[in-house]
Amino acid sequence: MTLNSTETLKLTMMMTTTIKKIITSIICILLTLVAFPQKDDFGIWYSISAEHKLSKKLEVDLAASIRTFNNASKIEEAFIEGGISYNLNKIITLSGTYRLTDNIENNNSYYFRHKVFLDVKGNFPAGKFNFSCRMRFQTGLKMYLEDENDKYPYYTGRIKIKALYRTPIFPLNPYIWAESFLPMFSDESGELGKIRYSAGMELRIAEKNCVEMEYIFQKDYLPKISNINIISINYKIKF
Repeated sequence: MTLNSTETLKLTMMMTTTIKKIITSIICILLTLVAFPQKDDFGIWYSISAEHKLSKKLEVDLAASIRTFNNASKIEEAFIEGGISYNLNKIITLSGTYRLTDNIENNNSYYFRHKVFLDVKGNFPAGKFNFSCRMRFQTGLKMYLEDENDKYPYYTGRIKIKALYRTPIFPLNPYIWAESFLPMFSDESGELGKIRYSAGMELRIAEKNCVEMEYIFQKDYLPKISNINIISINYKIKF
C-alpha cells in the first residue's frame, strides 16, 4: 500500500512527536539518577522471568535473580520463585508467590530464607498511560538465627505505585515507580522499613519478549539508615 503525501506527513509528525516524548522520558530518567546521592553503595540486579497463561483469567510465573552489593563486587542474595495469578476482572488481579532465597548474613555466610507474597494489584489504563497499584503482604522465615525473634516469621506490608507510558510506534515504554516497606506485628510496626524509587524502560525485542532496564534508589531505615543505588536488568518471556 502506497501512502500519499498527506498520510506521509501525518505519519512523520506522529513519529517526531513520539521520538520527542521518548527523548524527554530518557532525560527525566537520567536526571532522576543524577539527583540521588551516588556516594553510597552500588549494586546490580540480574533477573529472568517467564509467564504462561493457563486460561483467560489464570497465569503462572517463574523467576530467578541474582542481586549484588558492595559496589557490585559481592552477591547479596540469589533466589528462585514461582507464583500464580488470577484476574478477578479487568482491573483487579490476585496473586500468590513463594520464594526460596540464599541470603548473605552478618557472619558473611549464605543461608536460606523462605518468603511468601500475597498480592492485590489494580491496573488503571488512561490513554497511552497505565497506572497501577500493588498491595503486598510478605512473610519470611530465616534459617540463620541470631536471637530469639529470628525463630519466628517476620511480616511486611508493601505498597507499590507505578506509571507506564506506552509508545504506539516504538518498542520502548518508559516508566517510574515507588514502593514502601512497612514492618508488621513487631516492635517496628508503624515505622518505615525501607523505600525504593525507580525510573526505567521496557524494551520489547519480540512479540512476547522484553527487557526491563531500570535505576533504583533504595533507602533503608531499619536497622539503621543506609542507601544503595541499583541498576536492574530483567529479561521477561511470555509463552
